[in-house]
Order: sequence, then structure tokens, then C-alpha cells
Amino acid sequence: MSSPNTEERASARFPDLAGKVAIVTGASRGIGVGIARVLGRQGMKLVLTARSREAGESVAADLSGRGVECTWVTSDIATAEGAQTVFDAAISRFGAIHVLVNNAAKRESVAFLKLDEETYHETFERNVRIIYELSLRVARHMAAPRSCGGLAEGKQQFVGVGQTVGCIIHISSVGGLRAHRGLAGYDASKGAIDTLTRVMALDLGHHGIRVNAVAPGQTRGAAYHKLDGVPLGRAATPEDIGAAVAFLASDAASYITGQILYVDGGLTAQLTPPGIFI
Repeated sequence: MSSPNTEERASARFPDLAGKVAIVTGASRGIGVGIARVLGRQGMKLVLTARSREAGESVAADLSGRGVECTWVTSDIATAEGAQTVFDAAISRFGAIHVLVNNAAKRESVAFLKLDEETYHETFERNVRIIYELSLRVARHMAAPRSCGGLAEGKQQFVGVGQTVGCIIHISSVGGLRAHRGLAGYDASKGAIDTLTRVMALDLGHHGIRVNAVAPGQTRGAAYHKLDGVPLGRAATPEDIGAAVAFLASDAASYITGQILYVDGGLTAQLTPPGIFI
């Protein structure tokens, strides 16, 4: 089978995103780069961040060469200081944040019996803190123009019909729903992030902030990869994930919040892979 053109497969356009500002974390490689490329093609202004300075600056330079207005920030967003650095850079450069894509995560983990304290902290706790630190700052920024200041505790103040002031999108994993063997800390963190997605959607909805997650299945580089165990017969490309993110960030998804969108080629729809019947 011939290799389909990646950009043609992920060629959806959402004009309402043009000119809006997005932060993309973990943007130095893989899925993060695919998300940045797709959002850049929508005409969005991008703040890209990760811990890998050299790789990240190369990604930003490539996007700038394609006409995308973007800036790179090297930072560890699992820390309060690192998250604040990224937030401040976005506000300083663009003055606003409309979309936050929480893609950064540490995938390495071990089987449960080998899950020592250090590995637990570096997988489960770190992956959840990566989401928390930046999301809290960005959500407060998004909510500020329509805050419920002066209202009684628990009182809800809804924005106008159809109005969205901001979107937060977490990159989860099929591992949050169906466990991998040997990835105890990672899969547990993704399950926690799925729940956090729903909680944030409830708490932030009346501020006009939508919160969703994209859960990729097997994702490989830009090339076509045949994968017999997946109903669609191939692995995803990073741009496939980016297209789903762009959709959720756009007005086309204006009535979608608190959802986990599985972008997995049908992987989680099946009970067993081909050739096995239970």
C-alpha cells in the first residue's frame, strides 16, 4: 500500500482559530510537533515549550519558516516556576491565551511490583503535575474577564449562548482506559487526567471554558505504518492527533466539553485483536 500524504490526511481547516493564541507543551518531538504543525496551518499564534532546548528551537524555526508566528520557551512545566515562565512568556508576547494543549508527559514506567517511590513520582505524580501547574494559571487567565466575583459561593454565572472564552485540551492515552502491561505509573496518570478533564469541564464550563482530552492509540512518525492489530490497519501520525486537537479547539466543537476523544483507529472498540476470540 502506498504511503498517503500526511498533510493531506490532516488537512481540515477551522477558520475561527486564525489569529488565536495556543500554548502547546511537549512540543519538541512526536505528537507535540504534529499538533503545532496543524494548529499553525490554522493561522494560530503558538507558544511552544518543552525541556529540550535544541530540538524545540529547531521546531520553532521550522514553523516560522512556514509562516507561523510562534515563540519557543525552554521550561520544566512540572514545576510552579517553569509553568509560570511559560505563562508569562505567552502573555508578554501575545497578550492573551485562547487554547492550552497539555501534551507533555513521561511515558517510561515499570510493572507495578517494580514501581518504587522514585519511579512513582517521576511517572504518575509528574504527569499529573504537568497538567495541573499550567492549566491552573491559564484557566484563571481565561476566566478573569467573566469571573464570578461578588457572587455568593457556588453561584454560577453563565456566559452568553454559544460563547467560548477558552479551551483546554489534555493529551491522554488509550492507556487511561485499557491498561498496558508494565506501564503502571504512566497508565494510572492518564486515568487520573481523564477524570481531571471531566472535573475541570464541570468547574470551568460556566466561565465559558471548555475542557476535553484526546486519547491517542499507537502513534508513530510522519510515515505510514501498517498495523494489523488496529481495525483501520495503520498507526496514527502526529498530525492525525493534531487534527483532533484543532477540531476540539474550534467552534465546530462548541457544545463539546468533558469528553475523551479516542483517536486510535478503532483500537479500543475491539475486545481482542484479529485471530483471537474470547
